Amino acid sequence: MAVRKVTEKVFSIGTIDWDRRLFDDLIPLPEGTTYNSFLIRGNEKTALIDTVDPTQEEEFVTNIVRAGCDRIDAIVVNHAEQDHSGSLPVMLELFPGAQVYCTEKCKDLLAHLLNVPAERVVVVKTGDRLDLGGISLEFAEYPWVHWPETMMTYCPEEKILFSCDLFGSHFATSSLFMDEPCRVEISAKRYYAEIMMPFRKSITKYIESVEQMDISIIAPSHGPLQNNPEWILERYKDWTSDNTRNKVLIPYVSMHGSTKRMVLMLTELLMERNIGVKPFNLTGADTGLLAMELVDAATVILATPTVLFGPHPTMVSAAYLANLVKPKTRYASVIGSYGWGGKTIDVITSMIPHIKAEIIPPVYITGVPDEKTREELKKMADTIAQKHSSDPLVIK
Repeated sequence: MAVRKVTEKVFSIGTIDWDRRLFDDLIPLPEGTTYNSFLIRGNEKTALIDTVDPTQEEEFVTNIVRAGCDRIDAIVVNHAEQDHSGSLPVMLELFPGAQVYCTEKCKDLLAHLLNVPAERVVVVKTGDRLDLGGISLEFAEYPWVHWPETMMTYCPEEKILFSCDLFGSHFATSSLFMDEPCRVEISAKRYYAEIMMPFRKSITKYIESVEQMDISIIAPSHGPLQNNPEWILERYKDWTSDNTRNKVLIPYVSMHGSTKRMVLMLTELLMERNIGVKPFNLTGADTGLLAMELVDAATVILATPTVLFGPHPTMVSAAYLANLVKPKTRYASVIGSYGWGGKTIDVITSMIPHIKAEIIPPVYITGVPDEKTREELKKMADTIAQKHSSDPLVIK
């Protein structure tokens, strides 16, 4: 990626990973990603904020050379995860006089993950400041965004917030600043859903803190920079709020068609009641899209057949994921069918303790759905409609 000027003293020297399609062997990356790194040139010192994933190390070093950088005094590590810090060891070799600036917890993680020697590290806390000569960096600890050691770095002279993973997006683009808001919004929501949603209560407080700063640019670790900070802050305030949408998400898997028929019945009944509904076939599905749908759905209905004595393994995986990301879902239930027995409902409901939702009576049948099944699903749809209409946290 070319070296690009953010301001007169701040340069973007990170890399674009156009072809990466999976993160942590878990998170799909349909749009690739970027590893953002920034060079700040003061009158007396030069600082580097974050490095890049080790797979991009060669290009990163090339960018350092292209930037005409023959000296780095400070390397700020906002986050120890390898897509941020993976090229730190080579930077420490190339610039033996450079010191690492990070939190106490980050220092420990860098030692364990990358064997960074303690004598190269300067531990910083909220309020600490690094003067580079005519330009400075201020540090603020923001733990659990999304690891316990994370921090953000603020440059008051340039009004830039280097926000680490917060406000980012896995979106490979040649544009330095956001110029495709529709596409970036989808990527940013997916990113929030997959990574930030479990920590939304903490993030709500952090948004309030960020809004008190004088910021012209938000520079996250992934995706394009935001030169209209209010755009991303407004979306984060919506996603992290307790408000949900008048929508029912129905993740489902069906072995012989019975459960799918129930899903389609319930979908039709909900549509008749002016409720948004999203049937989501889990077979071969993009789990990132599932997480994104969980961000604001007021109700989640898990639809699964019984395999032997419990839920289909695909549904087990989806329920586990849903429980991990802790959505703000208001209501939940289970529908499906079985052949000769089992404890599917008990197993599924026991798997989602972090979803603090009211459980609506399930509809679980033997064999194929019939008119009696439709009547039971009507009752479920009526219950959902009543719950949504009377709940002030379900936005119509």
